[in-house]
Amino acid sequence: MRKFFVIVSILLLVAFALQFVLAAVGAFTKPADDDSFAMHSVNGTVVIPVLTLLTILFAALARAPGRLIGLTILPLGLVVVQALTAMLANGSTDASGVSSPLGLTIAGLHAVNGIIAVHVVVGILRAARELANPAPANAIGVTVREGQPV
Repeated sequence: MRKFFVIVSILLLVAFALQFVLAAVGAFTKPADDDSFAMHSVNGTVVIPVLTLLTILFAALARAPGRLIGLTILPLGLVVVQALTAMLANGSTDASGVSSPLGLTIAGLHAVNGIIAVHVVVGILRAARELANPAPANAIGVTVREGQPV
């Protein structure tokens, strides 16, 4: 199960990285229309939440420490925050549909939250790899300082 935990963590990180690519595709599509961000929306509302739930499941099945299981739950909360910031940003327009300064600020927070989520998933992946391939119990850490003989 620990290998599956690593695999699903990799897939989750790839999905988050792809999310940034899909956001750029939507932003640079000319002429922009309601479908410009369709792939970004599908990845963010279907793929990432499913992979997040699978990550939580496999962390539990791999008998990861409670703290790591808790960490795997964090991206799910960040996905909820992503949905809320997207809705608030899209809803913060004037009567003619033009973005307001508040809406643009919220949209910026949507991007920042995405960056935070990626960093959390990187931490999960590192911990999953360490759990799957622990260091030998008799391994000795050695620090080599510059200018000193080895």
